Amino acid sequence: MNWKLAARAAKMNPSVLREILKVTERPGIISLAGGLPSPKTFPIQAFADACAEVLHNDGQAALQYAASEGYAPLRQAVADMLPWNVDPAQVLITTGSQQGLDLVAKVLIDPGSKVLVETPTYLGALQAFGPMEPNPMSVASDEDGVIVQDLVAKAKDARFVYLLPNFQNPTGRTMTEERRAAVSAAAAEAGLPIIEDNPYGELWFDEAPPLPLTARNPEGCIYLGSFSKVLAPGLRLGFLVAPKAIYPKLLQAKQAVDLHTPIFTQRMVSAVMKDGFLDRHVPTIRALYKCQRDAMIAALTREMAGLDVKFNAPKGGMFLWARLPEGIDTVKLLPKAVERNVAFVPGAPFYAGLGDPRTLRLSFVTASVEEIDTAIAALAVTLREELALLGEHQLAPAPV
Repeated sequence: MNWKLAARAAKMNPSVLREILKVTERPGIISLAGGLPSPKTFPIQAFADACAEVLHNDGQAALQYAASEGYAPLRQAVADMLPWNVDPAQVLITTGSQQGLDLVAKVLIDPGSKVLVETPTYLGALQAFGPMEPNPMSVASDEDGVIVQDLVAKAKDARFVYLLPNFQNPTGRTMTEERRAAVSAAAAEAGLPIIEDNPYGELWFDEAPPLPLTARNPEGCIYLGSFSKVLAPGLRLGFLVAPKAIYPKLLQAKQAVDLHTPIFTQRMVSAVMKDGFLDRHVPTIRALYKCQRDAMIAALTREMAGLDVKFNAPKGGMFLWARLPEGIDTVKLLPKAVERNVAFVPGAPFYAGLGDPRTLRLSFVTASVEEIDTAIAALAVTLREELALLGEHQLAPAPV
């Protein structure tokens, strides 16, 4: 059979993260790679109780087709928990926030459209945008997020800028209040829409992050959120909040994909969330992740002593970003680390353009403190061996 693929299929590539996760399934591997929430945080009993309640009270409706917009009480709950005035009619329940990225891409991107992203940015967003054949352009960024001057310089004719202001994936950085105010004002003046992705915003350790960008200009932003990080990723439940002018097209795009997000899951989450459950549950996640972040920073400080390794101390979220010494390529380093039973994610795939081969992402939330200590020690040994090998190559005589 001669299958002729659509041109857009050529834009679909395997997920680097998914391929790495396959490696981590090997026995004995300590994974600092995938962005998986700790299963210790999953409220299993709360889900069991909610499941029984939903089936007992309204089982037939919970197992039937439902409205594409989402379950009305859940949409109301989402509107109520956001820190600006949100009409529930602007809330669209999605099958994970990844679907929200797909819908945005389908509605806003034409082939060749200029799309602005941070440096680096979330790999899953690049994959979601890719089949629509955009021209992704990186905006210069520092530890506080995108640099406003470069954003303004590149804003002309861009369809939107995609931003993760809170505990960004992959870097873990957080956009400051001052930077948010400047970015919001500059985007509004340039008529540049903002796609604000906030899956990690509730996972702060010592203080909540500043107000979302969307709260400053709701008509100029689409806001994406997720229940994966505060409840469980297997639910595949997320949401977006969009201006009323663009909402109908996003809804139509969703209807073409899956008709609606599973209504049983929506009803179950709605039942779990009632009576302020998240207010009691999320602080336990924050405490666990903060402890693990502290353990990773301590281990890196100890094990990487004397090496030119730079890393940050994220104020929340799930990830830490590191930059290794000159000459190191983390893609090539990864299989050698796996031989020592530790996995990480190389940083280069997170760039829209040419990536920095010395960078890597470490997740601190699924490994125990003891596993973090073991894994970072193994990574340090791997790095020292690689640096020694590089030194030997540099000292080797040139071939005659």
